Amino acid sequence: MISFIKSAKSAKDFPKTDKEIVFVGRSNVGKSSLINCLYKKDLAYTGKTPGKTRMINFFNINDLYTAVDVPGYGYARRSQKEALEYASMMDDYFSRTDKIRLVVQITDVRIGLTQDDIDMEEYLKDRMLNYVIIANKIDKLSNNQLMNAKHKLYTGRDNVIYLSAEKRKNIDELKDYIDRYLSD
Repeated sequence: MISFIKSAKSAKDFPKTDKEIVFVGRSNVGKSSLINCLYKKDLAYTGKTPGKTRMINFFNINDLYTAVDVPGYGYARRSQKEALEYASMMDDYFSRTDKIRLVVQITDVRIGLTQDDIDMEEYLKDRMLNYVIIANKIDKLSNNQLMNAKHKLYTGRDNVIYLSAEKRKNIDELKDYIDRYLSD
């Protein structure tokens, strides 16, 4: 059974969990759509306005592990106070490295890795967390554009999965990747 556990803003409110798969990404890259595609429709809130996720959301996935949806990074319409609160919340959360099995970093294949994405990737490396980069929205590109994106925007990375949450293309590849890190 897949169900919502709770939303939290600080470590004192985080639920007790064993294994976590975490979903991160800039606002508006399709993070909630990907979560809903993987698990069930309408599990994570999706909207046309970016930056709606303001707390860390925890979901029970068949009593096997917890999926965690963190707020999008790089959203410009946050006040300085909100940005500081966000940074503190993320530091609190990512200090739980013993719980985190895999971080799924979602990007928009049409844009590639922004400086915010590269900063997040470095943050994950510094914390020695396993991660996979999702190049989402491949359905929005022609085959030639996709080949160019693979060669220009994601060069030198062997942990990239190209998929479309909207069209459910290559979702099984991500599921297999998640299963591999849950069984370790």
